[in-house]
Amino acid sequence: MDADNRLGDYLRARRAMTMPRDVGYPDDSSRRVPGLRRDEVALLAGVSTDYYIRLEQGRERHPSEQVLQAIARALRLDDEAAAHLFRLSLPTPWPSVQPTTTVSPDLRRLMDGMRDVPAFVVGSAQDVLAANTMARELYRGFVRFDNLLRMIFLDPFAREFYGDWDEAAGIAVNNLRASSARFADDERIGCVVGELSVRSPAFATLWTRYEIRPRTHEDKHFHHPQVGDLHLHFEALAVTSAPGQHLSVYSADPASAGSDALVLLRRLAEQRAASAEHETTSEEENAPS
Repeated sequence: MDADNRLGDYLRARRAMTMPRDVGYPDDSSRRVPGLRRDEVALLAGVSTDYYIRLEQGRERHPSEQVLQAIARALRLDDEAAAHLFRLSLPTPWPSVQPTTTVSPDLRRLMDGMRDVPAFVVGSAQDVLAANTMARELYRGFVRFDNLLRMIFLDPFAREFYGDWDEAAGIAVNNLRASSARFADDERIGCVVGELSVRSPAFATLWTRYEIRPRTHEDKHFHHPQVGDLHLHFEALAVTSAPGQHLSVYSADPASAGSDALVLLRRLAEQRAASAEHETTSEEENAPS
């Protein structure tokens, strides 16, 4: 993450993502750059080309709100993307807080009490900080249930598990981008970005798109090796007492196929727990006195 010219990095990335046809320009196969040219953005925003170039190069760091609004319109930024543009240019919106990595006992108790649905807590870098038995059973096929991004991009099982891997990958990266916007100096986020940028070309490509679109609720399709297909609804609830943490919960409509699949998942979790308890008891009974 470039701390010196974040505004310029963002403008370049979003300019490359804005197609000429999206703003009324004809597609030209002779174009040498993806997306719009600098002079085209400047014309659409009503500023001089030289001024816009200085913004991208970091030589101009204090554009007015009117200029930012015009650039947001020119690049067709949605509300989240435009808000991030303003945060980079007028940095005052976030309190000086650091993300929390310790899950409170009360939150663990609440999550463990959700016996019929998978629930887990993720941190600012998408680390899995705590999970109930249903969540651990849902993600059982992964080598490690530790960081959602590492699981998606580095574990081959992810291609089998996610019904639409491309969509899952894009959402995960966008969520990390949103988190990095709030916690720009978070070392853990920097470590995850650094590792995945080196080890996963797919991640590196998505990261350069610089899309700020956090997804807090959606429908998901998984394929579990024992349960089969699961069509579940996902909700991510911000933990206000712990900055950076979200409680993620999967559920299904009653009497739906997804609900039936969750019943099977719970039975697997209960069988695994009973087997582990039996092994522990046997070891204790056979231990020398």
